Formats: sequence, C-alpha cells, structure tokens
Amino acid sequence: MPSFANRIALVTGAASGIGLAVARHLAAEGAARLILIDRDALSDHFDCETTVAQGDVRDEGLWDSLDLANLDHAVINAGIAGAGAIAELPFDEWRRILSVNLDGAFLTLRAAMRAMAGRGGSIVLTASAAGVKAEPGVAAYGASKAALIHLAKVAAKEGAKDRIRVNAIAPAGVETAVWDAVPMFAARAAEIGRDAAFAEMAKLATPLGRYAKPEEIAAQIGFLLSDEAALVTGACLVSDGGYTL
Repeated sequence: MPSFANRIALVTGAASGIGLAVARHLAAEGAARLILIDRDALSDHFDCETTVAQGDVRDEGLWDSLDLANLDHAVINAGIAGAGAIAELPFDEWRRILSVNLDGAFLTLRAAMRAMAGRGGSIVLTASAAGVKAEPGVAAYGASKAALIHLAKVAAKEGAKDRIRVNAIAPAGVETAVWDAVPMFAARAAEIGRDAAFAEMAKLATPLGRYAKPEEIAAQIGFLLSDEAALVTGACLVSDGGYTL
C-alpha cells in the first residue's frame, strides 16, 4: 500500500522547488487530499483531491480561513533567502526574511498542531544547513533556519502527548529557484548558466561534490512524515553532502 494512502497533507511553499516536489511525492504515494499554500499560483495538477490557497503564510487570517480538519501531515516549507553582512544589513531586510521564514512557520505550525490535537500526525519543517554552520553574509537567513530547528524540538516535546511528531530537515545546496535571490549565484549563473553554476558551487562547497535535487529532499521529507519514522521526533536530518563537516 502507498505510504500516504487516505492521508491529508498540508504543504506550504508548494508552487516550486522542494514544496512542489513534496506535493508530487505525496500524491504519488497515495495522499487522499493535498492542501497547498503559496504566494504564487500553482500550475501542477495532482491525482487526488487538492485544495489550493494563494496567500501569505505570515497572514494569520489565512490560517483562520482554512479547513484543516482531519489533517495527518504538514510540511512547513515556505521561505525566502537573502544575504548581507550584519554591519550593512538594513533592519527592513532582516525583518523581511525573519517574518516569512520564522513568523510564517510559527503560524503554520500552530495551525497544524491545533488540527492534529488529540488524533496525532507528523510535521516536518524545512530548515537549512545555514542554520547549523555559520558563514559570512547569511545572518538573517541562517538565524531564521537555526530557530526553525529549535522550534521543531520544542514542538516535538509539546506535541508528544497528542502523538504529533515534529522534525526538521536541513539541506545545504538544493537546485531550486531560491538561489536566484543570492547575488553571487545570480551573477555567476548569468555568466556560465544555472546548471554550470550549481555544479561549480557544489564542487567547492561539498565533499560529495554535488547539490541535491528537490526530489531527493522530498523523498527524505516523505520518510520523516511516514509511519516508517514512527519513533523519530525532535530530530534534524542534515542532508548536505558533507557541507557541515
């Protein structure tokens, strides 16, 4: 039987990248209903009941308006990137990144845990290796992702009484559009192409010499959500090709 047969799952940031790959993975594994959230329009169609909400995860009203009854799984994936040294970083940019990556994640997590209370479920937060390993220029992004890792641990302890498992995943380089917001990558991609820029960066940054495809991370998230990971909670799966070593 498929891993998610007859299950209902919520995915944020579902229009592209890891979020879209997760939605496809869950649908392929038999999900009965997907609840997909993104600021951008979703163009994919899935072989299951699908509820699409185009909105901002930072909007508390969005979560009040959604029907999350009988929710089994949630993937808290919506996020944005940015870069800048602390001394030069405008406060507005700090707040922009933290508000999406952390405030939006909190509101999503709260809504999911409320929906799962008393009946159980599993949740995965998409963090980042940037929340584990310090690098210059990523203070806002790295801090937001480090906070997500700890938020998952606190939620795991709070949710245990209701049989709600909460974990995080911390990828390093993943070949998604989020990199286009990083000036260094965007400049290099304009010179040699996106695929070549990913390959070049991966060889420099990771012992395994490559970045992940979104589908690989989606499969790992699927494991953490699944019954095969029934005793895994409060964990952070670092999936980084050795970047944090």
